Amino acid sequence: MSAPDVVAPVVQAAGIGKRYGPTVALHEVSLTVRPGESHALVGRNGAGKSTLVSILTGLSATDTGTVSFGGEPAPPLSKQDAWKAHVACVYQHAMVVPQLSVAENLFLNRQARGGFAIGWKQLRRQARELLDSWGVRVDVDTPAGELSVEDRQFVEIARALSYGARFIVLDEPTAQLDSQAIERLFGRMRQMQRNGVTFLFISHHLHEVYEVCQVVTVLRDARHVLTAPVEQVSRSALVDAMTGEQGGLSVRDAASRDALAVDAEEVLTADALSGDGFHDVSLHVRRGEVVGLAGSNASGKHEVAETVYGLRAPSAGTVAVEGKRLPPGDVAAALHAGVGCVPRDRHHQGLVLEHSIMDNATLSVLDRMGRGGFAPPKIRRVRGARALSGYGIVAAGPEQPVAGLSGGNQQKVVLARALESDPRVVVLINPTAGVDVKSKEALLAVVDRVRAEGKAVLLVSDELDDLRLADRVLVLRGGAVVAEHQAGWPDGDLVADIEGVGLHD
Repeated sequence: MSAPDVVAPVVQAAGIGKRYGPTVALHEVSLTVRPGESHALVGRNGAGKSTLVSILTGLSATDTGTVSFGGEPAPPLSKQDAWKAHVACVYQHAMVVPQLSVAENLFLNRQARGGFAIGWKQLRRQARELLDSWGVRVDVDTPAGELSVEDRQFVEIARALSYGARFIVLDEPTAQLDSQAIERLFGRMRQMQRNGVTFLFISHHLHEVYEVCQVVTVLRDARHVLTAPVEQVSRSALVDAMTGEQGGLSVRDAASRDALAVDAEEVLTADALSGDGFHDVSLHVRRGEVVGLAGSNASGKHEVAETVYGLRAPSAGTVAVEGKRLPPGDVAAALHAGVGCVPRDRHHQGLVLEHSIMDNATLSVLDRMGRGGFAPPKIRRVRGARALSGYGIVAAGPEQPVAGLSGGNQQKVVLARALESDPRVVVLINPTAGVDVKSKEALLAVVDRVRAEGKAVLLVSDELDDLRLADRVLVLRGGAVVAEHQAGWPDGDLVADIEGVGLHD
């Protein structure tokens, strides 16, 4: 018997079943994660990943099946400290108290004490020792709310390790990181693996699975579909396993469609725009054209798009729709002028989570649905039902609160709201972020449809697949446009300009 066979798995879930009322969340799902590996867990939204993580971290009980750590049965759910000694999850959204310091967050509810007072000197010393031991370079006195997303994640990892856990679940850890921060994250993951830490890595970015993971498990429709070494599974086979279909992600490349007429009307014009994080940016988008903005998260691309839509006021320059200038920093004026927007954060900027699909889908047109802004329920219901069918939203009905939808279906509601006003210009900021491969395909198909209808589209994305829809891609770096690529661009050329590695410098 070889050495790996005698070492107990870090975690083993066998025959896991979980129901929520009539909904089967997991059916006979099994997972085995070996010590020191990065094990990917992938699947479409609604496949059961979140439910499985909640069971593996002691937040939910199983209906059937068992969980063990290191060959020993998992603790009772009532013993949360015992669970923390085995496993922790670092989520893409912050799980720190922003007003407290790094040191206070690391030892929250277990501060070093001298009598009845907190021993602040000892607390800071222990925090520094903990961070130093795992190579996390963060000032322990910094308020956690001031940390970058990257540093916050490593503070959360260090906090988990301080309980004794050596098994960390990373839930979409790269969703808010630029490419350089992602590389640093992966480098630290590899170093921690060498020091005995094991990761369960959840991501919709399949190229990351191949870069940082050794084994991949696929869930589909609440069932286990595949577990295999990453090197033995092609990307197309992985997509097929996730979707149950063959062919992988189908995205229409702008290079494959007819060229835009040279006399097509210019609909959106941004002239010499400057603002927070960017300077002297000019762009124009014609009727039926998709223009992409690419760059790192610090490039200024998001800020440019938000300025076009009125979420930000420029310090200089102008934005015009069909030759008419928009008042700076005025969302209502932009909407009235015919600009629709999918913002970059659907939870905080795009949706009212407690409200229904029909309420969210009609937010941008309430003034058109009845006198004095009063929208009769019957009309809202009809429009909500139209959104369900027109955008392929999977839901119980138009009255369902959007909080209960998967990420992909939530994003479809945001897109439905942006297009409900029949805008002339559509601004899309990371439109497929955090959605599965088939939802991404459906969202991009809608974008291609509205382009074909003659709308001007400004598309900002971190995803090369999204940018394939663009007739032209402008690359921003350091707040300025540094390159322009026509449809059909080679990946290497675009990435080189984004990263500033010199192919066009």
